[in-house]
This record gives sequence, C-alpha cells and structure tokens, in this order.
Amino acid sequence: MGDGPLADAYDAGLRSAAPPVDAATGAALRFLTAAIGARSVVEIGTGCGTSGIWLLRGMVPDAILTTVDVNAAYQDYARAAFARAGFGAGRARLIRGAALDVLPRLTDGGYDMVSIDADQASYPAYLDEALRLLRPGGVVAFNNVMVTSKEPDGPLRVPDQAEVAVREVMRRMREDEEFIPLLVPVGEGLLTAIRP
Repeated sequence: MGDGPLADAYDAGLRSAAPPVDAATGAALRFLTAAIGARSVVEIGTGCGTSGIWLLRGMVPDAILTTVDVNAAYQDYARAAFARAGFGAGRARLIRGAALDVLPRLTDGGYDMVSIDADQASYPAYLDEALRLLRPGGVVAFNNVMVTSKEPDGPLRVPDQAEVAVREVMRRMREDEEFIPLLVPVGEGLLTAIRP
C-alpha cells in the first residue's frame, strides 16, 4: 500500500467491517479531485480513513473534506490517520450520523465532488443528494458498483436490495442528461459522473 499513514489506515480497514479502497481505486479518487481542482468534497462512508487520505492528497492545499459515517470508532481512527498523513485538523470535517440525515443539512451546490462508499441499498437516495450538493462541473463517484451474486443468473434468482439499487443508479446515470458517466474498472468498480 506504500507509505505508513496510508498503509496503517488500509490495514485497520481490512480488520474492520468497512473494507478500505484499494490502491487503484484510491489513485482514481485522487486523480479525480486533482483534475477538477477540488476545494470542497463530501465523502459518504469515512471508514478508517483510507479513501479520505486519497481524496485529500488530490484536493487543493486549503481544501476541506466533509466526511460522514455512523461509526464513532471509524471516525476517531480516520481523524488520527488524517493527522498522521500530515493533514491539519481544519482540512477534514468529520460528521457522525446517518448520511441521509446529515446530507440535507449541507449547502446546495456547495461541493466539487461527492464520493460514496457506504450502504449500497441507499445509493439511489445518495445520488439524489449528490445532484443537489454538486456545483455544475462537479463529480460524483460511487464505489463498489460491480456487485455480483454468489448465485448464477437465471429466472429464479431474485437480486438483493443492494444489487437492485446499484443497477438503478447505473441506469439513471446512463439515461439522464444530468450526467456524463464513466465506469472505471478499478477495485470493485468505480462509477463516476460529471454534472454538466
């Protein structure tokens, strides 16, 4: 995984119930934030801080990451991981709570990017919130979109709620002119889109 703070966050994530992003996915997130000169990013699903470090490393030097998670222990670990990675306390705003309770309180059109790696069943609702939060030209990124079932496809297989939700988000991004989408085949799949 490379450097110490990132490797530590990654290892902690592997031991938790919130798996960390792999290096390729992290590099893609860093690239996206750097490409758009991101100054303000919302992350749904703090985990142990791996993706937050990648996002912060791509953002401009005085940018602020707002990261939301329901798990207090994850956020405490992520806060320490950000500090070990050299990011001052003012660079990350950690908000504890359910994303669908927190996001409506954030500023409309106030963000350059929304990065989502959380409860897949809520992905359609997160997409609605991202549309409201993003400025024109902003980017949304959904991690873990290449959901696969252990059961083979067939007429008797019923997709689970997460799979249905991910497919709905993919369909909306493909068909809706509010997005310019791109599926990046890294990790478990990173679905990105620009809001024109």
